[in-house]
Amino acid sequence: MINAVLLAVVVMLGLSLARVHVVLSLLIGAMVGGLVGGLGVDATLTAFQEGIKNGAQIALSYALLGAFAVAIAHSGLPQSLSNAVINRINSEKSAGSASIKWALFFGLVLMSVFSQNLIPIHIAFIPLIIPPLLMVFNRLKVDRRLLACLMTFGLVTTYMFVPYGFGEIYLKQIMLKNVGEAGLNVENISVMKAMAIPALGMLVGLLTAIFISYRKPRQYNLSALTADSASSQGAASGQNDALTQAATTATAPSKGKTLIALLAIITAFVVQLYTDSLLLGSLFGFGVFMATGVVKWNEADSVFNEGIKLMAMIGFIMITAQGFAEVMKATDQIAPLIDGATNLFAGNKGIAAFVMLLIGLIVTMGIGSSFSTIPIIAAIYVPLCISMGFSPLATVAIIGTAGALGDAGSPASDSTLGPTSGLNVDNQHDHIKDSVIPTFLHFNLPLLAFGWIAAMVL
Repeated sequence: MINAVLLAVVVMLGLSLARVHVVLSLLIGAMVGGLVGGLGVDATLTAFQEGIKNGAQIALSYALLGAFAVAIAHSGLPQSLSNAVINRINSEKSAGSASIKWALFFGLVLMSVFSQNLIPIHIAFIPLIIPPLLMVFNRLKVDRRLLACLMTFGLVTTYMFVPYGFGEIYLKQIMLKNVGEAGLNVENISVMKAMAIPALGMLVGLLTAIFISYRKPRQYNLSALTADSASSQGAASGQNDALTQAATTATAPSKGKTLIALLAIITAFVVQLYTDSLLLGSLFGFGVFMATGVVKWNEADSVFNEGIKLMAMIGFIMITAQGFAEVMKATDQIAPLIDGATNLFAGNKGIAAFVMLLIGLIVTMGIGSSFSTIPIIAAIYVPLCISMGFSPLATVAIIGTAGALGDAGSPASDSTLGPTSGLNVDNQHDHIKDSVIPTFLHFNLPLLAFGWIAAMVL
């Protein structure tokens, strides 16, 4: 009899690839998994609804992050940045354009990294920054699949390696907490040491995308996006119109607005540092914009609503994924999936590590969230790793990598949804073909290989 969890993930992925909306794919996949797992319709719906309740904090987090991002857009900084780049590229010759291209690549990775810790707006920076710059990328004939890989690298590698911001949540509050509760002493474990080799795999994938896969120029329809139409095209996408419009129509910031924007960012950073709360960091950062008049009091409701609109679809998908995860747990079919795989181990640590990582890939691909995968697999993987003779450091590397595997390349992941939201404002970037498949190939495959290496050498 086929495993219910495996079938649910296959159904979800198949529907997503067939262009069924991700939310519907998750819901149908959850129903199929629940019914095949013997839950029945009522129990499946009950489990799904319980999962949705657990996603309430996610919804509030995304709303506040979106509001903070819209406030930054109102300061005029994003449009000022894009105007400066466009003016420079217009005044430079081809050699200068090449240097700008590499500077943009570096800046995009840097912004993706900082969005996870220094400026905790997560993927909200993408529709804020990317649409005004698409005209530049079109002029440079940059393959947008590469841009998706650049952003996904920064988003995923940062939280799986740097224990601060979202990394603090993933590595310490979720992974080490669950590993410790499963029976492994984690007091003296360095998560950065455990995840260094898997993170190196992500870097190898990025370099492959830059220098091999997408190094050739790619032509896009230049007339589909102009400086004057960026906001209207963003509105047509139905996903990022609020922030695109705010960033495009904002006037160039004065020195005062620039200082206020920096103050808001620093405030959000410090609050997050001392409270370990992204919610409070975003709230205080938004409050600085309100208190200083960058966001007027009578505009606060409008800006906040724009932030909610900006992140609504992605937040809703993440909430639905929580429901999917709860149904998978309720079927009690995850343990049999792993137990069945252990029959292939026959005491072989190499096979055991590979199968555990592969199962992590399957689960995270279905859920779309590494943060939701760790609690599912930790309770089973820790005793298994101990019995197979893996060291504590290798055990943490296996679990951390198994959770991160599938984040890049999942149709339901914000690490792919975010880049698509910024790159598809002119309908020339397909979510599956141009975000999901490229990031899956360039990050999941090397992460699987380097995660296995970490398990064997640590």
